[in-house]
Amino acid sequence: MSSAPNPPPAAALPAAQTRPASSAVLPLDLRGASLLSPRQLRKLRAHQEQFLEAASARVSPLLRSDFSFNLDSIQVLSFQKLTEAWAAPAHLILFKTEPLRGVSILDIQTPLALSIVDSLMGGSGKIEETGRELSEIEKALLDQVVQALLEEWCGNWASLRQLKPAVLGCETDGRFLQTSPPQTSMLTLFLEVRNGDCAGRMQLAFPYATLEPLLRQLCPEAEAAAEPPAPVAPNPAKWNRSLDDVSLPVTAEWQGMELSARDVLHLKAGDVLQVAPEWVRQVRVRLGESAKFNGRLGTVGGHLAVEITQTIKP
Repeated sequence: MSSAPNPPPAAALPAAQTRPASSAVLPLDLRGASLLSPRQLRKLRAHQEQFLEAASARVSPLLRSDFSFNLDSIQVLSFQKLTEAWAAPAHLILFKTEPLRGVSILDIQTPLALSIVDSLMGGSGKIEETGRELSEIEKALLDQVVQALLEEWCGNWASLRQLKPAVLGCETDGRFLQTSPPQTSMLTLFLEVRNGDCAGRMQLAFPYATLEPLLRQLCPEAEAAAEPPAPVAPNPAKWNRSLDDVSLPVTAEWQGMELSARDVLHLKAGDVLQVAPEWVRQVRVRLGESAKFNGRLGTVGGHLAVEITQTIKP
């Protein structure tokens, strides 16, 4: 998944004030690099674009203006990295999609939220004051659009599972959110939104574990296509039953990083070694001292696992 920063919107809205990014090094979560294959990502993107088209058609009459979405990107980020990048003040709506577990988040850029409220009240959607939080009345008005948006997102999954959105509340600063552990993988839709002549951004963030059952149903053929054909052994060897209880160490490793002896000497607790995302698909599995398989890193039931993709020929 691409982790490149999103380009600023070509917007008529003034940019919201943002906090400077933290200079602290964050723990690296390797799981997000292998959660979605390119084929799965393409199918998910097409599915979500259908949702955005339906949402635009539903919201435009409410605002009496041309309201449109563009799906900029789909990324998997850690919860901590995601929340620290949000503007302050922000308008963050916390919601659940029953019966799925986990709390998801809709981030509406504050200038965009104020523009939507202005349109709901019969205005042009153009605003000047952006450095403030929404009032309780403005939040109540905005909830009409939020509810419509979440209902359309749930309705887009109706062929696979019936979902119902439930808004839990809102927050103005991502630093205070504790809906997920810091390293939780969050599947995030980055949306460019246009309300008439004004533009802004929204983000829809879901815990990956929440969407995993739906993604398995949405992309079953993609998963099957990603699996290599099983090797055919023309003359399988006979097994010696006397070896049934012999313990054999199994290890998984990948290569690619080199450090000088001086660098190794100065390593200490808290140092971070950068790992290329593509290495998670180049894991070597050893039986004892012999390398027997190639595999890729992933998760099963919330635990790290290695899927064997290839047998290493002698």
